[in-house]
Amino acid sequence: MNHRRTPLARTCLQRSPVTWLGTVAFFVAALIGRFAPAAEPNAPTAQATEKKEAAAEAPKGDAAKPDAKKDPYAWQSMFDGKTLKGWKVPKFGGEGEVKVENGAIVLPMGYEMTGITWTGELPKVNYEFRMEARRTQGNDFFATTTFPYGEDPCTLVVGGWGGGVVGLSNVDGYDASENMTTQYMGFKDNQWYRIRIRVSKQRIEAWIDDEKMVDLATKGHKFSIRFEVDLCKPFGICTWCTEGQIRKMEMRSLKPEEIAEIPARDRWD
Repeated sequence: MNHRRTPLARTCLQRSPVTWLGTVAFFVAALIGRFAPAAEPNAPTAQATEKKEAAAEAPKGDAAKPDAKKDPYAWQSMFDGKTLKGWKVPKFGGEGEVKVENGAIVLPMGYEMTGITWTGELPKVNYEFRMEARRTQGNDFFATTTFPYGEDPCTLVVGGWGGGVVGLSNVDGYDASENMTTQYMGFKDNQWYRIRIRVSKQRIEAWIDDEKMVDLATKGHKFSIRFEVDLCKPFGICTWCTEGQIRKMEMRSLKPEEIAEIPARDRWD
């Protein structure tokens, strides 16, 4: 075999001193770079630091939404002030055309009854309801409210029997005009009244403005309703030959400590 160097081989071996010096310099630089300490990264800007701290402090999950779970003991609105969402209009026959006007539900004068019935969730006991109501036409009840007491319905009549009777219908088969809850109150047209009903296992109570109108221990009593308001079950509000307006309807569950403070017996029992 011919071992003579090719012209290319001779050329490679016959490199100039300058070329060899360049090669040596390259390897020296590489070694220095390998063992030199790494350069520190650029310091974060103040803006980046603030963003990082904010992200670390931000609550996660449910903690980021403190109102995500409703407080069952807080007042819950039953009327948005604009629509009948959550309510239906029962077909009594001869009822007026229910509408929303100026932030209130208008229950126009019908042949007899006009009303609304709640379609949402509803407690059966240990709850409280409140609203504002007024009579704008007529001379009979304008915000009579049917509500549950456990499995039984009951009704708070407001301004019945010619405009002045307040009481529960029915207690032991007797309506609001002839049982132990019967009260009388004069109502003025176009005046708003605050109405509140509190239902606990041991007691049914009701206020109009700041006056307590009903305060009945439930033990030993049977509660029911008149057949005319049957379509208002389980919870509804109605008028009789009268135009009424209602607004600010709210409901809440009673707290355990509130329930514990409600007496189960009357002082004369």
